[in-house]
Amino acid sequence: MASEPVTRLGLQIPSFTYPGVSDAALFERVADIAGAAEESGFDSVWVMDHFYQIRGVGQPTEPMLEGYALLAGLAARTSRVNLGTMVTGVTYRNPAYLGKLVTTLDVISSGRAIFGIGAAWNEDEHKGYGYEFPPLRVRFEMLEDALKICRAMFTEPRSTVRGTHFHTEDALNIPQPVRPGGPPILIGGSGEKKTIPMIARYGDASNFFGDIETIRHKVKVLEEACEREGRDRSEITVTKLATLAIAETEAEAKRKADGLRERMGERYDDVVISGTPDQVREQVDAFFEAGLDGIVFNMPDAQDLDPVRLAGETLAAHLGAGTRA
Repeated sequence: MASEPVTRLGLQIPSFTYPGVSDAALFERVADIAGAAEESGFDSVWVMDHFYQIRGVGQPTEPMLEGYALLAGLAARTSRVNLGTMVTGVTYRNPAYLGKLVTTLDVISSGRAIFGIGAAWNEDEHKGYGYEFPPLRVRFEMLEDALKICRAMFTEPRSTVRGTHFHTEDALNIPQPVRPGGPPILIGGSGEKKTIPMIARYGDASNFFGDIETIRHKVKVLEEACEREGRDRSEITVTKLATLAIAETEAEAKRKADGLRERMGERYDDVVISGTPDQVREQVDAFFEAGLDGIVFNMPDAQDLDPVRLAGETLAAHLGAGTRA
């Protein structure tokens, strides 16, 4: 039996560079964006887990807020949307501390936390903050340790896990998460040798990138991995992270899309969905037909709020998103 999707329609807020908005007013603008998403029908809001702004979004020196502190603030300003990172870097925090952190977010939000996690990639942040940046093989071992430790902490008030790099000994996690079974776990990445098998073994959700044919292929690989693990693929929500340029008119949508194409270059075709509401619905439907269960958008003009409202009004009912009562 298919599980309820972790998300059908999500909004990621990756940029905090808002012309005319002072640092003191920054959180209020982010909260306004999250509020507009909730009101218009998005069922999840996501932020990145980075300390520097990342390439493709902006310059490293642009504003960046710490993800979990920000989500806790948004939990107090929203009431229905689920909240998560897209995605936490496993190298930045001790896994047991991370389990406590995500549990606390779940309690603050009355059961709305999603635990997004991946193997981390931004070497510049690690150098700048003094974190070790192990080889990819080691980071995947750390990721598996973290998945085991956090799942145990989400489901047991006292747990012991012996991992390859991290261990817990009668680790207390009281209070337990509000959501039964703990926050759903989304594992970021789409590598076929390590990440997708790990999703099949430990994940409640995944996040892939790519065009329609790539998504269709990745879903098939996930189905095969689930079969090997004895799991039903319908237990795992498959999402794609995309950039959305939506407008009421074709001319305005084209203007937005042209700006993104100039900035993104070759990445544009794999990343961007653009057009009028009808055109956007058609493009999104094609991805769902390829195997998606949900889609998460970032929107370069989200600070203006109206595009966020238009996106929610266009897609929430269409996808059966709706937010939890």
